This record gives sequence, C-alpha cells and structure tokens, in this order.
Amino acid sequence: MPRVFKSIGSLLGLKRPDGGGASLRPRLPEGRRIYAIGDIHGRLDLFEQMVAQIEADDTNRGDADTLVILLGDLVDRGADSAGVIAAARAWQKTRPVRMLMGNHEEMFLRSLNEEAAMRQFLRVGGRETVLSFGLTREEYRTLSHDHVIARMRELVPADVVAWLQSAEDIIAEGDYVFAHAGIDPAAAIDAQSPSDLRWIREPFLSHGEKMAVCVVHGHTIRDEVEIRRVSGWPNRIGIDTGAFRTGRLTALGLQGSERWVMEASQD
Repeated sequence: MPRVFKSIGSLLGLKRPDGGGASLRPRLPEGRRIYAIGDIHGRLDLFEQMVAQIEADDTNRGDADTLVILLGDLVDRGADSAGVIAAARAWQKTRPVRMLMGNHEEMFLRSLNEEAAMRQFLRVGGRETVLSFGLTREEYRTLSHDHVIARMRELVPADVVAWLQSAEDIIAEGDYVFAHAGIDPAAAIDAQSPSDLRWIREPFLSHGEKMAVCVVHGHTIRDEVEIRRVSGWPNRIGIDTGAFRTGRLTALGLQGSERWVMEASQD
C-alpha cells in the first residue's frame, strides 16, 4: 500500500457535471495555494531560480495556506543532486514543503545496499549523483560496484538517507492528486501500488475515460506542460519538461479553480 498522508477515500465518490466542456476545472479548498515542481534531476541552478520565483509569486498573490510539493526525481543526471537535496531540506525550514518519492530516489536508496541496483543506478544518471556526494572521478573509474556502495555509505549522511526514505508516495488536495509518475486508472486511489506511483506510463498517460480527480505528475518528459482532457475534464497535468536536458524546470501553481505555470531556465 502507498503511504498516504491525507485521507483521500472521499475522492472516489466525487461527482462531476455531465456533458463537460472546457470550463470544467478541478478546485482546491478555499484559501489553499499549491506549487508543484517537476523533476529537478540535480539541476541546483534551476531549482534555486524556481525557489526564488515561487517565494516572490506567493508574496505577490497575498495571504494563503501555501504548500510546495516536489514531485520527485530530485536526483541523478544533473550535476548537483547533493546540492538539490540540501536546498530542499533548507527550504522546508522556512515553509511547508513535501516531497514525493520518484523512481530515481527509489533506485538511489536501493543502490546503497544492492550491487545489481548500483549497476542500474549508475547507468541511468547515478554517476553524477555519486560524484556530487564526493566520490572522486578516480574512485568512480577504478572501484568495483561493491566498493562504490561501501564508499557511498560513508559519503551519504544517514540523515540524508532517512530524509529520502521519508518521501511520500501520493498527496491529495481538493480535486487534485499528486504522484510522481501517475496512477493506475483501474485501481482505487487509496489502493495504488508504490511501483505504479513511481514508474507508470501506460495505461495512465492515454487513459480515455474521465477520472474523478486531476493527477499532477512528472516522470514523462514533454516539451511543454501537457494537459490530457477527457470530456473537458483534465485527467492529468504533466509538468516534467526535462530540466537536466533542456535547461527548463517547470512548476504548476494552483489556487481555487485557477492554475498557472512557472518556468526556471538556464537562458
């Protein structure tokens, strides 16, 4: 069972108007404001930009009960995963910031204990992560996978491991559900498997029946924010714009039935 930190069983019974048009919009509870940030993948430069943008935007929009949700995949591929983790933890000391477990956090944690997992992890962007925690390039070049594991256990602080392990699998707010990769459309919201929440693509991405919730997710890279509507209702909003590759990190702002997009860019 996924770790769910808010009761979401009531979402299963949501009723939406029939004959939907483009005006159908999911809502947050009154007074709630949420910023969801897509896959950061070690791009500390873009993350710092986004933090500054969100802080300014939140101030300009006036008082609200504001929450920031990191959609997972803070690590790998980009140059400074260790720095991103440190920045996220520092931000949590100044405002409510919750983090979802991405498939890359899952691989990172497994790699600290399993040789096969370390081998896979290094193939999909983990090399940059281990270097960001202080493994030298000479060590990376010469050590066996088992010895890399031993060194990473020395280099990654226990409180960082515990912080990653504490990441949530799914968050529900109003008509929205936040998950790293998406959900299994055939399963009840409160019966989703952690594997699907961290890894799924199909049948979620192209699901053709209207869902009772709008899922905000990352994991699948698109050139722009992608909204999949069915009968006018947005089943999902994908906000992974490939920060590690494109130099563009995207966030989605939500309040009431309003939503807006923010972008941090290396340009």
